[in-house]
Amino acid sequence: MGSIKVQKLSKSFGIHTIFQDVTFEIRRGERIGLIGANGAGKSTLLKCLMGEEDYDGGMFAVSEGESIGYLQQDITVEDDITLRQTITDAWQDVLHVEQQIKDSERDMQNHPDDTNAMDRYARLQERFEWLGGYEYEASSRKIIHGLGFTEADLDRPVQQFSGGQKTRINLAKALVRRPDYLFLDEPTNHLDMDMLEWLEGYLLSYGGGILIVSHDRYFLDRVATGILELDNGKITKYKGNYSRYIEQRQQRRKALEGAYKKQQEHIRETEEYIRKYKAGIKAKQARGRQSQLDRLDRIEMTQDAATLRFQFEPVEECGQKVLVLDDICGGFADRTLFDHLSLLLRRGESVSLIGPNGTGKTTLIRIIMGEKGPDSGHITLGSRVHIGYFAQEHTELHGGWTVLEEIMNDFSYGEDDARAALGHFLFRGDDVFKTIDSLSGGEQARLALLKLFLQGPNFLILDEPTNHLDIPTREVLEQALLDFGGTYLVVSHDRYFLDKITQRTLVLKDKKLQEYVGNYTYYRDKLKEAAELAAQKKSEEEQKTAGNAESQPVRTPVKREKMALAPVQKKKQTSGNAFGTAQKLNKVELKIAELEATIKMYDVQMNMPENQTDGDKMLELTNLYEQTQQELDKAYEKWETLSEEQS
Repeated sequence: MGSIKVQKLSKSFGIHTIFQDVTFEIRRGERIGLIGANGAGKSTLLKCLMGEEDYDGGMFAVSEGESIGYLQQDITVEDDITLRQTITDAWQDVLHVEQQIKDSERDMQNHPDDTNAMDRYARLQERFEWLGGYEYEASSRKIIHGLGFTEADLDRPVQQFSGGQKTRINLAKALVRRPDYLFLDEPTNHLDMDMLEWLEGYLLSYGGGILIVSHDRYFLDRVATGILELDNGKITKYKGNYSRYIEQRQQRRKALEGAYKKQQEHIRETEEYIRKYKAGIKAKQARGRQSQLDRLDRIEMTQDAATLRFQFEPVEECGQKVLVLDDICGGFADRTLFDHLSLLLRRGESVSLIGPNGTGKTTLIRIIMGEKGPDSGHITLGSRVHIGYFAQEHTELHGGWTVLEEIMNDFSYGEDDARAALGHFLFRGDDVFKTIDSLSGGEQARLALLKLFLQGPNFLILDEPTNHLDIPTREVLEQALLDFGGTYLVVSHDRYFLDKITQRTLVLKDKKLQEYVGNYTYYRDKLKEAAELAAQKKSEEEQKTAGNAESQPVRTPVKREKMALAPVQKKKQTSGNAFGTAQKLNKVELKIAELEATIKMYDVQMNMPENQTDGDKMLELTNLYEQTQQELDKAYEKWETLSEEQS
């Protein structure tokens, strides 16, 4: 079995060591999550493996003939080409072999006795099949549609798409060839929940090896079979998903702390013995113990990376009704995103607002904040409600100001007080003199959170607050919200985050709001129950229809275009032969009805979320679907033959 082997890899920038002695292996079928704080070197490690950065030492080896697909965070689009052409370019080797096959076919026609031409044709056919040539169009469409693109999008220039859409296009390019290995750097960025679940299902059914850099803990729980933690320049390996990693890490840390304490006690006792006896009658024993101490393999206890300190001040009391939406309609001039929305938020509630991209979540938030007026309806804020708003694009930050000026100017702080507040959010030393425009996405998010903290709100509206935050910072934010004591409304695609901090879920879809009194997992469970009930009801109705058809045989309406071309004529009853044909025809029609009902059942099951995330189940259902479709094809052929005999 092939694998990717990384041994003792190291990388430095000047005197700063990014990582050292990094060693791990990825085998086919493994899905490894690479985690660590922002700045730990995860993306740099991927770039070293892909040859985009030089590494200083060590080795990286891929089994001969195996390919790697790569999704990077930074997307650059140079040429004004369409989405269709972008995806087609990923299949250039397949298209080249396809052209060679056509050329070979012409050679065989011109030289029918040339055995070399026939052998070459056979080799090309094998190569074409091995490369996935027979499925490349279907595979491309499946991935493009799964990532939220339509047929109309295929002929749009890539430069016209948003930043998030370009990320998805790059993801499609990485997935479409089904390479032997995938390196994915933050693949869940800019994906809504439906697309996240589609990607999870796709990766679970993927047969190659995967290395995933991600801060999405829910995604890592669903997908990962192992975790690599990059911390203080070193890699530690764990088996299982993210939750299993947390358990193992805590156990490992506890065991390491115990061993460290025992070793330190042993070192102290030994050093005391050496001091006491180094000049006495036991000097020889003291020298021996010194030699042992010099050879001792000392346990290192690395310090946890610095994390921000974040705790809201006690909130001011406000009215019981915090926010009331009454029959709100909104959207753009040529498009209505939602209509007749009504909502009541009460004091102390923790609420999430979710839904597919483009349904109007951010627009609704902007209407609540007064940045945009509703097309109709009324919004009422409760008495003494003070809103704190975290904008997805950090529009509250001033790009030309320094970090220090942002706090001093907005809150009338002196330099010492501003530096103290910034220090809690990891802006220290010369960091405070950076301009806002020069900050990374994670740094801007931290600064926006600090401003939110300093405002002292009792009603928080948070639009994608975990974007660009690493896992430790997300955990700090979660705890701060759990301790907040006020009311908050959160728009987020971070399902792990929503599960921890919300108790009510609002789904904006098809221009309406639907409410679930529970967190994200509760909402998914309710959807699953509804899908199962719908599938069961549909199956019962189809079985009932099939039973009626069996008791009163009737001609099944022909659904195929090719069958519609052959008009059904009156049955001839002039001979026993014709009568026998009619009986056979009725049996075939019943068989067709049964097979079509079976295909519908498999189609429903294949679209159930729990099956889409189970690779083995999806493979089984796909095989059953294809087998049934083949039986249906044969039944239709038999129907056509019998119809011709009877006509």
